[in-house]
Amino acid sequence: MDFKFLANQYKNELLENVLPFWLDYSQDKEFGGYLTCLDRDGSVYDTDKFIWLQGREVWMFSMLYNKVEQKQEWLDCAIQGGEFLKKYGHDGALNWYFSLTREGQPLVDPYNIFSYTFATMAFGQLNLATGNAQYADIACKTFDIILSKLDNPKGKWNKGRVGTQPMKGFALPMILCNLALEIEHLLEEDFLMKTIENCIHEVMEVFYRPELDGIIVENVGIDGKLLDCFDGRLINPGHAIEAMWFIMDLGVRLDRPELIQKATEITLTMVEYGWDKEHGGIFYFMDRESKPRHELEWDQKLWWVHIETLISLLKGYRYTGSKECLIWFERVHEYTWKHFKDQEYPEWFGYLNREGEVLLPLKGGKWKGCFHVPRGLYQCWRVLEELANLSEREECGVTKGNI
Repeated sequence: MDFKFLANQYKNELLENVLPFWLDYSQDKEFGGYLTCLDRDGSVYDTDKFIWLQGREVWMFSMLYNKVEQKQEWLDCAIQGGEFLKKYGHDGALNWYFSLTREGQPLVDPYNIFSYTFATMAFGQLNLATGNAQYADIACKTFDIILSKLDNPKGKWNKGRVGTQPMKGFALPMILCNLALEIEHLLEEDFLMKTIENCIHEVMEVFYRPELDGIIVENVGIDGKLLDCFDGRLINPGHAIEAMWFIMDLGVRLDRPELIQKATEITLTMVEYGWDKEHGGIFYFMDRESKPRHELEWDQKLWWVHIETLISLLKGYRYTGSKECLIWFERVHEYTWKHFKDQEYPEWFGYLNREGEVLLPLKGGKWKGCFHVPRGLYQCWRVLEELANLSEREECGVTKGNI
């Protein structure tokens, strides 16, 4: 495999195609923040602003400014979005709304914990880019609120009847695995380590189920037991696979190669489990007992699932040398670039039917914004670049498995 060629492919797609799309079309020059409901050609089809997508775009351009190049247009894009979020995104006590009007008036109350997580990511990275202490304060205080909501993320907006069938979900501890490292520069070491260990425990010992052939489930009872109901049987392969590269990053940070090895094994298990053997691609939702799902979109193929899978497979190969990861990467890479990349307009499609045909031509909306595609391109570019460099130095005894 030509790692150098692939690294340039991902890098060029990011810098020459995807980022210019969001810079040109999403910035709201009149009211601030970002317009994410963008059609195939970048035209705006709705002006509602979703807080978690606002936060993701602030984070994206801040991160690229910090890690790729200190381009003023990237920093300006991030700051204007951050200022819009700071002014309109919460109720004054850092309870982050789900959505706003274009002008910044609240539309949906702060029921969604991921408005909080991506606000934290946004202001943590924006603080690194600017040195602005106010951004750091927002990130830290919001992170504390998130931790206070672990037992009941939706609070008073939880629709479930209290006490009838209590359960906890995979999504929050999974996101915290990544978020803890994102704001590491703002946390005390002891607190950081405690938070990380709690997240690793939840992901790798509660939601990972060896008795189910090593798959990860999306929901369990409060006591950690499996539940026989729609939510209890739900498998989200993309979520599980995305979490594994978060775990690999933690393994690198903690110098725990056994954690990286386990995350690589789970990645391969979940890719094999979720792969559509008839049409290719990875299913969105599955049932651990192969019973019917109630989600009508269960068999769709989504952009983020495949992009996150590419990251985990590449990192698994980078850190363990697993040839199986490389074989699967080639397969998922081919499917992803063939079906999700728009050959006529910038940015990528998000939603395919089971057969791999485009269902929605949009490039952004309520759930898809400036995040998974550019982050995935960035992550893959960097890992492929490392692999290319390692390949050139193999004669010196450097191996793929070196962290």
